Amino acid sequence: MKKIILAFLFLCLLCSGCSKKEQQYDDLDRIYKDGKLVVGVRADAFPFGYKDEKGNLQGFDVDLAKIIAANLLGSDSKVEFVPVTASNRIMKLCAGEVDMLIAAMSVTNQRRQILDFSTPYYIAGQAIMVNSDSKATSLKDFENKKLIIVFGSTSERNLRSNVPNINVIGFKNYNDAYNALKARKADGIIADDSILLNYAIKDKSVKILKKRYSKEPYAVVFRKDENSKRLLTQVNYILSSLRNSRKLDRMYEKWQIK
Repeated sequence: MKKIILAFLFLCLLCSGCSKKEQQYDDLDRIYKDGKLVVGVRADAFPFGYKDEKGNLQGFDVDLAKIIAANLLGSDSKVEFVPVTASNRIMKLCAGEVDMLIAAMSVTNQRRQILDFSTPYYIAGQAIMVNSDSKATSLKDFENKKLIIVFGSTSERNLRSNVPNINVIGFKNYNDAYNALKARKADGIIADDSILLNYAIKDKSVKILKKRYSKEPYAVVFRKDENSKRLLTQVNYILSSLRNSRKLDRMYEKWQIK
């Protein structure tokens, strides 16, 4: 826990340090000047961000990034993708490696202390996936058992508050977590239902329990920095247009997340 707190404080200092750098342009000016939008996306979180058989990034978040680039720069080809994980995405944003994150990242009060968020573009809920022969029906059935989380997600905090005597096993990405469950190294995985659904649809040897344990609003993420304010405003305007035109609904249908 001490290491987690120290790491969080370091991120706070890093992100606040970004805001103190004097820049000739703000983020939006620089994007216009460079003619390129750099976005951090997941490569392990189908259907939001993943690599297809040719190694190309695909998914809901990838499509959204292309739409934002097209609105800002006139072409969806003017976006550069940087793969991120749940554990390194905040660091890459604060270090200036990306202009924003569209990375299946939920809004929390803790994260709001060091980051800025757009209006939500999707609402997920945390669920538990188990092997199909499991007798578990809810979180209380995992007392003194092992549940898997992905590092950098909100799952561990929710677990500790609901089941203090649970054994938590962490992995860096969802594929490793899924493989560990299949290998019977734990009794279940807790994660956002939208991500777990991909595995359950393709593999009938696992199933998702019915109950949901949270509401997880996904949003576009920015540095907490005056230089990011106009970019955030523009992205919120684009998201509003997508909602009003029902294009977001069509994107949900395309990726089967509603």
